[in-house]
Amino acid sequence: MANQTESRKKDHVNLVVDKGAQYTKTTGFERVDLIHNALPEISLFSVDLSTKFFNKKIHYPILITGMTGGYQDAEKINKSLAAAAQKYGLAFGVGSQRAMIEKPELVKTYKVRDVAPDIPLLSNIGAFQLKKYPVDQIDSLVQSIEADGLAIHLNALQEVIQPEGDVDFGGVLAAIEKVCDKLSVPVIVKETGAGINQEVAIALKKAGVKYLDIAGAGGTSWSIVEYLRGEGVPGFEEWGIPTVECILQCRGVLPLVASGGIRTGIEGAKAIALGADMCGAAYPFIKALQADELDSFIETFQKQMKVCAYLTGSKNLSDLKKAKMRFL
Repeated sequence: MANQTESRKKDHVNLVVDKGAQYTKTTGFERVDLIHNALPEISLFSVDLSTKFFNKKIHYPILITGMTGGYQDAEKINKSLAAAAQKYGLAFGVGSQRAMIEKPELVKTYKVRDVAPDIPLLSNIGAFQLKKYPVDQIDSLVQSIEADGLAIHLNALQEVIQPEGDVDFGGVLAAIEKVCDKLSVPVIVKETGAGINQEVAIALKKAGVKYLDIAGAGGTSWSIVEYLRGEGVPGFEEWGIPTVECILQCRGVLPLVASGGIRTGIEGAKAIALGADMCGAAYPFIKALQADELDSFIETFQKQMKVCAYLTGSKNLSDLKKAKMRFL
């Protein structure tokens, strides 16, 4: 089982980087326009989009979401991305630590505090695993990498397509509630690209979850990834709730990270204006890393967010959240 998990983690990253595995369905951001303010009455240099996430200050409301871990090459990927997050004042999450439970020596592939001592860092485990492992073992995952919070990922779509997937999600909400009650750090629940609707968001809030990452459809399609790996029930390449729809349904329920197909700082700014508190992405960061363009990508992403704030007359994140927009 451990070798199977390790191999699968490597396959996932390689397939996403090499094949793309992106939805044809769009995020919905193309239908949202921020309203241009011809008289912003502020200086670009005065714009400050810093915020707090998991009680730590970051320079921009950007989370590099969990991607990988649990195999040899993952150590280099995680450290490179985490070092960049430290350099530019962003938040960072590691990929699923399930492989580490099965093979504890793989902890080194998730440890990044030596290169990212100050930023918000998220641990990661699948919701299904909460039914299998006691809370103290889950907490040990968090403590082993000195994380500030635990991301619990919901991936029912991916699991049901995956030939070896876990398909009994009965009792998962109760398991999440138990972890929220007993864990030493706050919990964020994230989807993996198929989105979270309002009903689920409210249920998670009642369970004690402190943050949501809606991870809507329009970016990487994990059903496509699994189809590329082997057999699966066909026809679910485009299944999921578009990211913009998820934001509109879930805003105001809990502090919100918007991810799922966000590729530019302009889309990140739109997500904030629509009701998110943070924006997140994985695919464009790992693609930029593989192309040796990570610094350039992050700098451009941040500049785009800052210019959006400037052109809407927004001095800070609070102002950007109130920026006027229209739907096309």
